[in-house]
Amino acid sequence: MDPGVGVRLAAAALGWLGGIAVQLQSQSLAARWQVAVLALAAMALLLRPHGAWRAWRLAVGLGLLGFSCATLQAEWRLAEAVPGALEGEDLLIEGVVATLPQATPTGVRFIFDVERALHDGQPVTIPRRVLLARYQQAGAGAHGASPAAPVPQSPDGEVFRAGERWRLPVRLRHPHGNSNPWGFDHELHLFEQGVRATGSVQAGRRTATAVRLDDRGDRPVERLRQQVRDAIHRTVPEPGPAGVLAALSVGDQSAIARADWQVFRDAGVAHLVSISGLHVTMFAWLAGAALRRAWAHHARASLYLPAPTAGWLGGAAAAVAYAVFSGWGVPAQRTVWMLLVVTVLRCSGRHWPWPQVLLLAASVVALLDPWALLQPGFWLSFVAVGLLMLSGSPQLTADSPPAGASGWLRTALRSQLVATVGLTPLTLVFFQQVSLVGFAANLLAIPLVTLVITPLALLGVAWAPLWTLGAWVTSHGTAALAVLAQAPWAVWSVAVAPAWAQWAALAGAALVVAPLPWRLRWLAAPLVLPLCVPPVERPASGAFEVLAVDVGQGTAVLVRTHRHLLVYDAGPQYSPFANAGERVLVPLLRARGERRIHQLMLSHRDIDHVGGAEALFDAMPVDALLSSLEPGHALLGRAGMDDACEWGQAWEWDGVSFEVLHPPARELARPIKPNAKSCVLRVSAAQGSLLLAGDIERAQEARLVAAAVPLASDVLLVPHHGSRTSSTSAFLDAVRPSVAIVQAGYRNRFGHPAPEVLARYAERGVRVMDSPACGAWQWRGPAPPAQGQCHRPAVRRYWHHAPSQGSAGSARISP
Repeated sequence: MDPGVGVRLAAAALGWLGGIAVQLQSQSLAARWQVAVLALAAMALLLRPHGAWRAWRLAVGLGLLGFSCATLQAEWRLAEAVPGALEGEDLLIEGVVATLPQATPTGVRFIFDVERALHDGQPVTIPRRVLLARYQQAGAGAHGASPAAPVPQSPDGEVFRAGERWRLPVRLRHPHGNSNPWGFDHELHLFEQGVRATGSVQAGRRTATAVRLDDRGDRPVERLRQQVRDAIHRTVPEPGPAGVLAALSVGDQSAIARADWQVFRDAGVAHLVSISGLHVTMFAWLAGAALRRAWAHHARASLYLPAPTAGWLGGAAAAVAYAVFSGWGVPAQRTVWMLLVVTVLRCSGRHWPWPQVLLLAASVVALLDPWALLQPGFWLSFVAVGLLMLSGSPQLTADSPPAGASGWLRTALRSQLVATVGLTPLTLVFFQQVSLVGFAANLLAIPLVTLVITPLALLGVAWAPLWTLGAWVTSHGTAALAVLAQAPWAVWSVAVAPAWAQWAALAGAALVVAPLPWRLRWLAAPLVLPLCVPPVERPASGAFEVLAVDVGQGTAVLVRTHRHLLVYDAGPQYSPFANAGERVLVPLLRARGERRIHQLMLSHRDIDHVGGAEALFDAMPVDALLSSLEPGHALLGRAGMDDACEWGQAWEWDGVSFEVLHPPARELARPIKPNAKSCVLRVSAAQGSLLLAGDIERAQEARLVAAAVPLASDVLLVPHHGSRTSSTSAFLDAVRPSVAIVQAGYRNRFGHPAPEVLARYAERGVRVMDSPACGAWQWRGPAPPAQGQCHRPAVRRYWHHAPSQGSAGSARISP
């Protein structure tokens, strides 16, 4: 390739990707006239092919064009939304089960393509694609079957299958997820899939019942995937191996047992048990190599099409077929686009340098899916390929496979070493942890999964006994990985590093795998060190930090002093197999660099306050547990020391005072409701004070006011999530907060916070932070409480939902 052409191509691709990256940082979409102006400016730059600064014109022009295209795509997607008047209303919809239904502990979940919708008998417009759940009890998280159940069905015995057409009574709402520092962006995940509403199928409604209209429907590929998954579970009785086979053949990752997922994550091989780029690429290579060999032996066929070209085309076709059959997931789509770009270049006789090939492939992926640039999988895939090419590793291509078994082994070892070393910094950037046994585990798992288990999973479609063999191999392979994953040093976690440390580490990773003299590669060590041992900011002595975590309908607050951490409540249990501790608190604590909980205070036994506690005990040491739990409770005995919270207890950490104001000792032994026993904690320092009120109600508030305990606080955790049974006028007059925090779920079924409660706070000029609108709320001393920050507005992007202000239980931030 002409160097000038290569420079212009690289500039064009980088400009395109840069324009999309800038658009993805927008809090709101640009107006149409602004997009039109940018597009016209882009065309003016691109239509001047000659002259000075050609590469710069290409970069700027395609950057403006990329920004405009991504904005138009986002606008089309955002146009599909649930009208505010229909949110939470009873609707009757008709359509098709678009994907494989997934069994959950509370029922079944599936994506539904809507063809028609009615409200009170009148047609209405709603999003074309919605995510529905059928719960055991409408609106509640009842206990149910294992998430790896072979045949997902509703509590009433209705079996939903992919491709069937149904008429369903539903209630819909806007997609809404928790918003915490470094947390998973659930709304982006749904937006990228084109899901613009979530909801539940209503059970036991008098006006309508779920009716299967057509058991054939359409979606032939999805129906075939359904049949294959059902056949796997009929053939393989063990749910663990059956789930892995279903994941590798039809892309049903939800079929993998929770315990197996934990093993795969800790061993660093989770990417191998989902339909990843590795599987699609390996499948394409094997199919292409086989077709190339067969084509070369057919003299007449070679006259029309050269065997190498036939191999590339056949491999690309096989990749598309496998990706479609496995559910056409986003990671598989990215790999397919990349392989198609490489195939087109190869078949056209062009041999571009690998950086240009990767940039072109990334540009095509970003054209079709702009939001891929925000996904860790996008960067891990492209960086892995780039590192292998930068290091000079032999490439596994249909044209030049390694010679002999020793060549294969050397190639595999070198490639795995380069990928492990080179991707470790990027893995720490995205996930703040890396598997120290990942190199050894992948040496075992990559050939086992890609060359044995995956082919058996796919060939079992033609001959089912192969699934039995695949299950046997999977069972023994998982057991071997479990031995590695159970090592106490298997997983290494770090705190989130500053941006400069992340970029320095990525540069160091490229340096260490580059084909350079070792005396230069050693320069990577100081570049990577700040990421591996990042600086962690802590409050000064005499000050404290508060983080009210967004856990949905539940309570969890972190109070940090200079050398100590107190966790007040552990959030809710979402289902028998999911809780706020595992999903929210443990990742958040690790990202903050916390290695120990010095005091865990569980205000009372309700599941929305203690649901995540067990996950905290499993994840890190807990020095002391202070609670109102009754004797014999399962959580007692898990900490280094247990004690009951009682009025009068007090201690000091690092110049910060802690005082328990409730319950009195005599209340703990009485057979009263758990809310009445809630532990109330006041934290005070020179910067101000905080009152954590648990779920106390009117009677307990009155007792506190009458006892003349020191209630006055700058920040109040609103009692009982804003229930109308709490936040009495006398109590608020005694506390006199300037900021009040409501931890509640979006459109929760309890209507928290109650309008009359919010009115009482408004009358006193208290600024109320409601977690559905605020997300996590953080206050760092010595700043005043008014300077506390909400996470959701700070990181808001255009795909995030801006909750309405009018309905009960909706989110609000009052001035």
